[in-house]
Amino acid sequence: MTSNLLNHQIDDILESVLEEATGDVYMVNPSREAIEEFVSVATAFDDDLPSVHMLADERTLKEIMDDFIVASNAADLISDGSLSLRTLEQAPENSLLVTDDRVVAVVHAGDRVGGLITDDESFVTETYDTYAARWEDASAFNLRTPPITDVRETLSDEISPEAEADFASILDSLETARGDGDGLDEVTISLLVAAKNEALLYDISKWGEDVGIASKATFSRTKTKLEDMGLIDTEKVPIDVGRPRLRLKIGDERLSEADNGQLATVAQSILN
Repeated sequence: MTSNLLNHQIDDILESVLEEATGDVYMVNPSREAIEEFVSVATAFDDDLPSVHMLADERTLKEIMDDFIVASNAADLISDGSLSLRTLEQAPENSLLVTDDRVVAVVHAGDRVGGLITDDESFVTETYDTYAARWEDASAFNLRTPPITDVRETLSDEISPEAEADFASILDSLETARGDGDGLDEVTISLLVAAKNEALLYDISKWGEDVGIASKATFSRTKTKLEDMGLIDTEKVPIDVGRPRLRLKIGDERLSEADNGQLATVAQSILN
């Protein structure tokens, strides 16, 4: 019997399993916290990640992936081939981590988390085969959020390296990016970055639609909301043919005076 992982945090348990796995890993019925922690641990993982097959409740996945920070990093892992997501029709009682040589039942007891481990060969083989079969029958979860690597690279190329640095700095200052009162959403962040760098609305909205953040119409609606609240201003820029385009600018003095680490906090306080 392998030693159990008691009095650990969920990230410690996940890191231990990922470090010791020699083949595919099935992550079955993870909690909301476990999904968030897995993305964080896997994103920062120094060694080669095993291929993780996550079988999760569809509603839980949808709620978690509403957070752009989690979803865009998960999309990076999917793009790298380190993660795939499918949904459970019927969840088991426990949350499990299943590798080819052990099964870990993740047990939450108040603020404590334990990983109860067995390496009994026949049990592990049967459990692994069971969830491999369930995986084959499960429906794929469609994550529409673009990978954060693509977002940052294209923002740098199509707007400016300074805008990309501002975008990354704002995300780093946030715990969540949902736009539901717990954080700014990705469209609002993009527009604030564009205004800080005095980019054109046309350019930032085209970039956002092309990379898969949101439609041009969503960018336009959000711009109007931010402008009505005084966070951003616009000025018309004449072009040779067609209607003038709008240059975005910071509209509130408090935002102008804030550095990137404070920009999100100040903007959120104004929005709320």
